Amino acid sequence: MLLVIDLGNTNLTLGLFEKKNLGPHWRLATEHARMPDEYGIQIHTLLQTSKIQTKDIDGICLSSVVPPLTQSIREACKIYLQKDVLNVTSALKTNITILYDNPKEVGADRIADAVAVQKIYGGPACIIDFGTATTFNALTKKGEYLGGAIMPGIGTAADSLVRRTAKLPPVELQAPPSVIGRNTIHAMQAGLIFGYVSLVEGMVYRYRKELGKNMKVISTGGYAQIIARHTKSIEYVKPWLTLEGLQIIWELNN
Repeated sequence: MLLVIDLGNTNLTLGLFEKKNLGPHWRLATEHARMPDEYGIQIHTLLQTSKIQTKDIDGICLSSVVPPLTQSIREACKIYLQKDVLNVTSALKTNITILYDNPKEVGADRIADAVAVQKIYGGPACIIDFGTATTFNALTKKGEYLGGAIMPGIGTAADSLVRRTAKLPPVELQAPPSVIGRNTIHAMQAGLIFGYVSLVEGMVYRYRKELGKNMKVISTGGYAQIIARHTKSIEYVKPWLTLEGLQIIWELNN
């Protein structure tokens, strides 16, 4: 059984694969002050709730975009699961060619997403990851990772808006009754939800001009479903895409 872990700035996502099938999986909050023992106990408890024993874990594959916590997770796995961790980088075998000016700058989650899309859907493709940052990633028909765009995520934008204004309150990230808000809450929700929907539609249009009319659009991340339900530009919503990519990368390197 393979344990895959995606460590992001906001969420810590874990999943168990039995061969190629995703079994129990979890999305938790990333706690930046948590020590290795705390992460170890948390992971061990999750496994216990699914009646998985430590000896059942054959390997662990990790993607992390939080360098200060990467070592904590690795130590936790070593101590509590008695396993070393395969840490995803551009140096691993991925079956995609990374054409970034400096491949080492590409986030491990973006690599995993691209690997999964290339295997499941093939290129050309635009991969949109809605997380702390919203990232657009371009994959060619040949399986080349061209690069992409990075912008604040919808949750990050909402938090910043509240922090940097005196009178705007926190709001739930859901669509209001109309794009024209008739009160402050609905106006903020319209700006955040429909604003990001329009952003997605505009970027997809521009990516399709460069990658071709056959380009597929796949979205993932914690906010993917919120945006996807309001636009036809997104063809596939894969909330656990990164975990699937980690499973494929593990197979390619073992």
